[in-house]
This record gives sequence, structure tokens and C-alpha cells, in this order.
Amino acid sequence: MISASALNKVFGSGDTQVQALRDVSLQIAENEFVAIMGSSGSGKSTLMNILGCLDTPSSGSYQLAGADVSQLDDAALSAMRNQHIGFIFQSFHLLPRLSAAENVALPLRYTATPAEQALQRAETLLQQVGLGHRMHHKPAEMSGGQRQRVAIARALINNPKVIFADEPTGNLDSKTSVEIMQLLTELHRQGNTVVMVTHEDDIAAYAQRVIRMRDGQILEDSGCSV
Repeated sequence: MISASALNKVFGSGDTQVQALRDVSLQIAENEFVAIMGSSGSGKSTLMNILGCLDTPSSGSYQLAGADVSQLDDAALSAMRNQHIGFIFQSFHLLPRLSAAENVALPLRYTATPAEQALQRAETLLQQVGLGHRMHHKPAEMSGGQRQRVAIARALINNPKVIFADEPTGNLDSKTSVEIMQLLTELHRQGNTVVMVTHEDDIAAYAQRVIRMRDGQILEDSGCSV
């Protein structure tokens, strides 16, 4: 599913230059559940952004589902994200004026899917994540855990090849965090590939493979020898 080779990412130039990734190579197979861990500045978020087609590497190659995406322009990256990737963010990224169903259906606005069909699919997904009774509520009318469930449903709307979760429990209490991680675990059991960034060991324990980063490099990978 994911194949990255010798990824480097440099920000700035001259005296302000920072190398966020240093020759990072990894493979992630279809239907793996992988956690990427590391302290602030370790490169884990930079790696997530490149794997999620939110950014491109300074050098190196990256293939997602067999397509070389390392050199795509912004428009092509956007198309790749919309077609193949689902995102779950720490801060939810829901539009406050839209209902839960409208937020979930939002990615389908950029496709040929009719609006009514998009809303029907959104409502079905909200039922699946346990929010059938809240689908017409707006984000401000929901708890943090409910908003994250909306975000998970939205991540699934395009039948993505891989789900990227960036600190998905970062703004949640411990009880709600467990509920969200149980939901992600169930999605993995259903066949989804999940790549998650977290700094919490108890959250990473839900994954079947843990990659630890430091200073822009992979320090440890429980799935293979580094």
C-alpha cells in the first residue's frame, strides 16, 4: 500500500535550514495498523504529511497504492487525497455551520456524486459510528468524542485505501479515547489500512506495529529491523 524510499525533507535555507526527515524508508502493507511515535521535532508529523499527500519530500520516492506521488503538483496531490485517503485530525476540522451529515458528505462535493446520494451515504456512516441520533446536529451541539466520530465517518466517505489519523485522541478524555480507539480497531478489522501518529504509548498499543522516530530518522520499527 505504502512504499517510501530515502525520504528527505528540508525546510528553510542557509542558517535557518532544518532537515525534518533524513533518508526515511518504510513499507506499509494493505490492512496494517501502524502507529508512528516520537517526541516533538522527531519528524513524525512531517512524515505523516508526506505519506498523506499533504506535502512532498525534498528528495526520495513515495508510492501510494502503486502510484508515484512524490513529485506531484498541488492539484494532483489534492486529487490523490480525495480519491484514496481519509484523514482524522486531533482538532476534528469540522465546519461549524454544517450538520454532522453535511460535514461527513463534504468530500463528495468534489466528485460527481449527487448531493442526495452523498447525504444518504453520510447518514449510513454516521449510523455505523453510533451517531444516527445526532446526524442533524452541528458540531457545537456535540461532545468532543461525538465530533471525532463525525470526523471518522467523514474519513470513510470516499472508501479510502488508507486512513491517516493524526493524534486522534489528543483532545479527548481517557474514557472517550478508549471508545475512539476501539472504533479505529474495528475499522482495521474490517479491512482498512490505518496509519496513526501519537505520542501516547497506551494509544500506540492498539496498533499492530509501532514505528519510533527521533531527529528525522526511524529509530525503531516493531515490524522489521532498522
